[in-house]
Amino acid sequence: MNAGLTLLAAAAGVVMAGVVLWPLRGRGRAGFAMACLCVGLASASLYLLVGDPRAARQAPPPSLAELRDGVQALERSLQQEPQRADGWALLGRSRTELGQAGAAADAFARAAALAPDDAGILVEAAQARAQAHPAKRFDDTSLAWLQHAVQVQPDAERAAWLLGIALRQRGRDPEAVAVWTALLPRLQPGAAAALKEQIAIAGGRSGIPAAGTSQPPGTSVSLTVRLSLPAGFDAARWPKDAAVFVLARVPGGAPMPVAVRRFALDAMPETVILRDADSPMPTQPLSAHPKVEVLARLSRSGTAATADGDLKSEPVTVTLPHNGVVDVALH
Repeated sequence: MNAGLTLLAAAAGVVMAGVVLWPLRGRGRAGFAMACLCVGLASASLYLLVGDPRAARQAPPPSLAELRDGVQALERSLQQEPQRADGWALLGRSRTELGQAGAAADAFARAAALAPDDAGILVEAAQARAQAHPAKRFDDTSLAWLQHAVQVQPDAERAAWLLGIALRQRGRDPEAVAVWTALLPRLQPGAAAALKEQIAIAGGRSGIPAAGTSQPPGTSVSLTVRLSLPAGFDAARWPKDAAVFVLARVPGGAPMPVAVRRFALDAMPETVILRDADSPMPTQPLSAHPKVEVLARLSRSGTAATADGDLKSEPVTVTLPHNGVVDVALH
């Protein structure tokens, strides 16, 4: 445990050094990296001298005010170094976490302009632009970014998946089927099964017989989630844009859900079914994981970003396949 926490202290020192010393990057990458490493080693040494493992478990998460202060500091740094594509991308991710979709899209647009051949940045920029769109659609600029991302990095799974969605939004189902069919061989079995369902739907609407899209019986995984609100809950006191998110994620893994559904507060159902088709990424469907955490959150802003005053449930870990009902209580 102590060794793990020592490494964690070193990693945290490196990350903090990256933020604090960001303005110095332009003076030499080697010096900047060495400075970050030295801070990380100093953090590990300090922890070995005075560290207490209990403190790591008791440390509170940063407040929204602290996150906003960090974003403002990053913006000031970018005023000094406006040509850093990685800095604008980091600002875009930070704005996304704060639920500021329009500002995030603007930051990613700057990053994409500075790094037009970086497939990862192009994909993030397209997603942010779609999130900021009133109808949550990929516009012509987003489509062009995704098409170029696939050209410069043909094995970019996320780019291919989103490109298929963008094409389907335009009614170009045959092209979406072609893009997704080319993606299939690169996916794990669970992810491929989820994508095959989408190919079958797109192919059916366009009259294309999609070969190899049949899914063996019994391979589909679903979770039935029963929601409950606190006693005395008054929906009238909540904003009209408030929304409930019900999601499943990998325990101890990345925060990106493997299945998620969103409902307006006034249309919140008592039970929700999560399936492979509810995965944001075809490479990480629900059925690809032996265990998941199920939880729910009532967002005041109606966005996926966490904010003060939201209601949330404790995560419930379940083993898949799971035939019962998972109860989650918002509080």
